[in-house]
Amino acid sequence: MDTTQLLKGVLDLAVLAALRDEDGYGYDILRRLRAAGLEDVGDASVYGTLRRLFAAGFLNSYVVPSVEGPHRKYYGLNAAGRAELQRSGKVWHGFASTMDDLLRERETA
Repeated sequence: MDTTQLLKGVLDLAVLAALRDEDGYGYDILRRLRAAGLEDVGDASVYGTLRRLFAAGFLNSYVVPSVEGPHRKYYGLNAAGRAELQRSGKVWHGFASTMDDLLRERETA
């Protein structure tokens, strides 16, 4: 199965989840996703997702000056983002449970 297609459908949720406990900047979030096992996620996809989630009102952003290189734009969940993470998480769990049931039935049949 091509995991890149699966990623397209869940990247918003994955980015929100990556920001649940700590704010982060683009590359930092990309590293978190890859460390969690989403090795196929692309740089451009993450940056585009951050822009889209910010425009949708789910993220706050702020700039932190850096002594070593350019300033970094950090993103963090706001109340709407936390609510979206919870809502989308429920949808994901329901979908994953359905898929688990379907696959389990086929394995035992």
